[in-house]
Amino acid sequence: MVIVMSPGATAVDVAAIVDVVSTAGGEAFVSRGVNRTIIGLVGDVERFAALNLRAMPGVADVMRVSQPYKLVSRENHPERSVIRVGGVPIGPGTVTLIAGPCAVETPRQTLEAAEMAKAAGATLLRGGAFKPRTSPYAFQGLGEEGLRILADVREQTGLPVVTEVVDAHDVPLVASYADMLQVGTRNTQNFALLQAVGRAGKPVMLKRGMSGTIEEWLMSAEYIAQRGNLDIVLCERGIRTFETATRNTLDVSAVPVAQRLSHLPVIVDPSHSGGRRDLVLPLTRAAIAVGADGVIVDVHPHPEQALVDGPQALVDGDLRELAKVMRDFPPLVGRTLAASADDLLIG
Repeated sequence: MVIVMSPGATAVDVAAIVDVVSTAGGEAFVSRGVNRTIIGLVGDVERFAALNLRAMPGVADVMRVSQPYKLVSRENHPERSVIRVGGVPIGPGTVTLIAGPCAVETPRQTLEAAEMAKAAGATLLRGGAFKPRTSPYAFQGLGEEGLRILADVREQTGLPVVTEVVDAHDVPLVASYADMLQVGTRNTQNFALLQAVGRAGKPVMLKRGMSGTIEEWLMSAEYIAQRGNLDIVLCERGIRTFETATRNTLDVSAVPVAQRLSHLPVIVDPSHSGGRRDLVLPLTRAAIAVGADGVIVDVHPHPEQALVDGPQALVDGDLRELAKVMRDFPPLVGRTLAASADDLLIG
């Protein structure tokens, strides 16, 4: 069961509902989004029905949701959500470009990549300070030094920062630097981490597990929402299949399916899907055509020297073509390229 609070509901109204539900032997999980607060109830539904919760102050609606992912379901929230990161919108009506280096290596490399990304139309900067790798001998990221570099580059470029967190203990540290926390494919079912980012008070990008079903992906989002955070963006980044010609297999059908099942925005990672520079632009076009709310792309000033994923990073002419794609393709599907917060103020 889910309780939808009215826009004018107070903290006292929410606390009263939590208290009533707890007294009845249930649990109430409060999730706050940009526009409204939702309370998910766990326990005896029939006992909750007898409480007449709909009559309590601040309550807009009470509903039973059949999907196991109650807070992120379209049953609970029929209109699709717009999530804002540093003032940049991600959701229906726009296509948001998130771009930057897969890994932060040096201040100069990160700044150059950010400037290249911005020139191509990016309004959010991606960059990894913590890098979970398949091999324990591979570059694992610069840690807090990388976070400081990202914060400095944000000051120089005005691009809000999206960066990955890999350990629940690091969430407060990463959240103190980042505008959006990313949960990568290897941690999609790291439930302690999901709960920690749900409590962090920052928007979250949740990548689909490399072997995860769409329902498992949405259930992971529910873990985040249940801990109080509805500002979640889903990212389809390619799944593991029998095919070896590409790094992963981009499941373009996951975009409209997830959008039908959940109100959360859905973006696509064409860089990690194909794993090759020559595939990034075609997959970006496909993502926009199928209705993705954005794309997240790897950029590097010197891909041949990159410590992580150089073969898929865009540079030079690729970025000029990306800029053209981001300018020309969104209008074909009735959207616009998402503007930065500064551009929105100017407009």
